[in-house]
Amino acid sequence: MNNDDVLRRDFERLETYVAEGDALREAFFSAQGEEVVRLAHVLAGALARGGKILLCGNGGSAADAQHLAAEFVNRFLIDRRPLPALALTTDTSILTAVGNDFGFDLVFAKQVQALGREGDVLLGLSTSGNSPNVVAALEAGRALGMITIGLTGEGGGAMRGLCDYLLAVPSRRTPLIQEIHITVGHLLCLVTDEILFGEG
Repeated sequence: MNNDDVLRRDFERLETYVAEGDALREAFFSAQGEEVVRLAHVLAGALARGGKILLCGNGGSAADAQHLAAEFVNRFLIDRRPLPALALTTDTSILTAVGNDFGFDLVFAKQVQALGREGDVLLGLSTSGNSPNVVAALEAGRALGMITIGLTGEGGGAMRGLCDYLLAVPSRRTPLIQEIHITVGHLLCLVTDEILFGEG
């Protein structure tokens, strides 16, 4: 296979991946776009009442949790006051202490118990919906009277019964699910800012 053939083959792979992602994105937002807006109103209401947002996930979803917490605390598109959001994935001393003493399944739940209050929001990200530490965090959040939100993949997994609001991407392909999750997160930031700080 010469170099042109290799490039052509790899470009076809790229086109296939992009087309699959585009189709999934269109299907998801056609079916669940209104729910994304509804969730932004939930977030805005909790923040307006003095609540905060806690976020958790593993791997790429941990990165998404940190990314979105930064957008709320710093800014998204408009300059406005910082909004209280915290990713539970960033304190290595807490994560390793809890993991060492009690097991990895409780690394988020213990932080929820320490930091969460009734009326706060807990947003858990898991492409399978079955990550034990995210499930345990949601259980802890519900016990405290927090508003629980889940971003998952097809079916919702164990998170389905623990979330007041669940957005399940209809796919089992982790990268494509994560691409939609971060888009949902950006839209939540965008609409929440408009609700709280827009001019009308």
